[in-house]
Amino acid sequence: MLDFYVDMDYLTPNDVENFRNNDNDGKIKSKTWRICAIIILVLIGVGGILLSLAKGAVEIPIAELLNILLGQENNINSQIIYNIRLPRTIVAICVGLNLAVAGAILQAIMRNPLADPHIIGISSGAGLAGIATMIILPKFEYLITPISFLGAMLAAVVIYILAWKDGIRPVRIILAGVAVSAFFGSGISALMIFCRGRVQCALMWMVGGLAGSSWPQVVLILPCASFGCIVAYLGARNLNILQLGDDIARSLGLKVEVVRFSMTAIAAILAASSVSVVGLLGFVGLIVPHAARLLVGSDYRYLLPATGFLGIAVITLSDTFARVVFAPIELPVGIIMAFIGAPFFLFLLRREL
Repeated sequence: MLDFYVDMDYLTPNDVENFRNNDNDGKIKSKTWRICAIIILVLIGVGGILLSLAKGAVEIPIAELLNILLGQENNINSQIIYNIRLPRTIVAICVGLNLAVAGAILQAIMRNPLADPHIIGISSGAGLAGIATMIILPKFEYLITPISFLGAMLAAVVIYILAWKDGIRPVRIILAGVAVSAFFGSGISALMIFCRGRVQCALMWMVGGLAGSSWPQVVLILPCASFGCIVAYLGARNLNILQLGDDIARSLGLKVEVVRFSMTAIAAILAASSVSVVGLLGFVGLIVPHAARLLVGSDYRYLLPATGFLGIAVITLSDTFARVVFAPIELPVGIIMAFIGAPFFLFLLRREL
């Protein structure tokens, strides 16, 4: 129990420093190393953003790109940046940030290293709502983003209600999420079988991609990302305590049910806003928090920023790769994430089990 307690690194700075000085097996990473790792991830994320803006069918030099962003140039390239690439890149930033942070939150709440946003039914709820809109109500396809967001949030609420029995236990949330996801998944399959004429557009949305992202999507996802990530970071200490177990958390004065409900709601908002914009993009909420944890440890005061910046880097670089390497064909970024995520998922299974 002491090793687990030490690894959480959540108590007072003096307690943490005492444990760190007595640590011989390297489980606790120094504060300096954590800060340096976060700075490196920030730089990688900035590099990914610049590459996303510069690379494409028309390659724009970095110097010209910076002048355009500073408002010093107004030409055809500036129109490409402001009307096409900038909104797409902002959506990529928010999606990477949202899904990664949501995954990190859920792994703390569930105390399950393999938890991710899909486990609370976000993807299935958004998928059913979005695909039903595309197939049954094609005239309202322009409303697919807000409708998918509402579907995702409704799925999360249903799962939480089903999991409630004299409080919430992580295992009940997981089981309720699996059941609801299977139910909604069968609905998606039925729609695709009975309405085959519009299956192609539905398949593209189910894979997950940033193609077609524009300023209306930015308007939806940016406020959710800003609000959710700020609240998540403010709750970092509570997430650290929650990982110790419900009994210990209660003995330390934490209102376990309130924290679990509020942080699950934040994770649902983050994931729902992302899925409603880009579709069913998998593996980000699973692999990114673990990769960040390997770098900075399990203290959520450092893990959440590291996870967010790493998520930004992964999505922007993957989207750029999908656009540039196979040009003129553009692969959905969800395919790239599956190629990256599946081997890492197997690595986690070997490491955790």
